[in-house]
Amino acid sequence: MTARVLLVRHATHDLIGRVLCGRQPGVGLNDAGFVQAQRVGEVLAHEQPAAVYASPQERAQQTARPIANACGQPLQSIDALAEIDFGAWTGTSFDQLSRDEAWQRWNTDRLHHAPPHGESMLEAQARVARWLQQISTCHADQTIVAVSHGDVIKSACCHALGLSLDFHDRFEIGPASVTTLLAGMWGLKLVCLNNTTRLLS
Repeated sequence: MTARVLLVRHATHDLIGRVLCGRQPGVGLNDAGFVQAQRVGEVLAHEQPAAVYASPQERAQQTARPIANACGQPLQSIDALAEIDFGAWTGTSFDQLSRDEAWQRWNTDRLHHAPPHGESMLEAQARVARWLQQISTCHADQTIVAVSHGDVIKSACCHALGLSLDFHDRFEIGPASVTTLLAGMWGLKLVCLNNTTRLLS
């Protein structure tokens, strides 16, 4: 029995590429992001998902809401899909972070480092992997949508492929993109990465 999981990164907002938002409250989509979310909802409605889940962060909720509406499903918030807790780095600009040696160490060795007073990427990977294992049972032979964040989706992909988290920067997860995983008791299989077209299978 296999569940098909459509992992959607939240749509775009004004701080992307400028600020490490993490779990900072009040980070919502911009106008382009709302258009992206609406479009993804229209496309994913054709997939007839049995459920729509989302990270509790505002930008993920705003992305997931039109998807859930288009698919005729209630929106369910799941902590396992939450953004990495970046601790003291939350809300810091990337310009500032680029001068932080701890930030540089974390980006070159994510297996052994974590944000100060935050969550490691390995911890984030463990929580999303546990959730995907549960999904393989409770949504066997169904398709579901899960709206999350770039690094969280990357961690799931690394887990599926058996890659070290140090390879996280070798593939792209763009805003409003769809990455497809198959989840079974046997593990995970990556079917499609960073899809921004109508071809989601």
